[in-house]
Amino acid sequence: ARLETHGLKVVSIIHTHAHLDHFLASGQMKEKTGATLHLHKEDQFLWDNLEMQCRMFGVPYTPVPAPDQWLSDDEELACGCGVALHTPGHTPGSMSFWFPQDKLLIAGDTLFKRGIGRTDLWGGDYPTIERSIKQRLYSLDEDATVVTGHGADTRLGDEMRDNPFVRA
Repeated sequence: ARLETHGLKVVSIIHTHAHLDHFLASGQMKEKTGATLHLHKEDQFLWDNLEMQCRMFGVPYTPVPAPDQWLSDDEELACGCGVALHTPGHTPGSMSFWFPQDKLLIAGDTLFKRGIGRTDLWGGDYPTIERSIKQRLYSLDEDATVVTGHGADTRLGDEMRDNPFVRA
């Protein structure tokens, strides 16, 4: 209803990764909007194992259709002049989305305010997430606002200096 009020239409749903808390409602959203689903190919095994993830966390399972398109590293996004960045470590296919004109980083579960994404779940790897953060994210504008997958927004420069898990 909000989108209709503003004359907007969802055409693509781009996912940062395929943990159930980030894509379980994708099928319902696609059905309501007709939007395409986008994911990095390296997270297909997680997407395909949604039922197992739901069982493990005691969440009711709802089937989700397969992704319509695979995201690639450095792919230009059709929306908002952004670019997709492959930032593995939380999952093998974790993605972040960088919008340089707005100094805005959508970090998913790669980087949090004074934290990082878990690396103890399927496909997680601490050295890989550390490399993704240091080489990909910390090379961006330190004045950028970071929208995280959980919790409060932060500023990239603050994380570079004060994040106890990965400092620049």
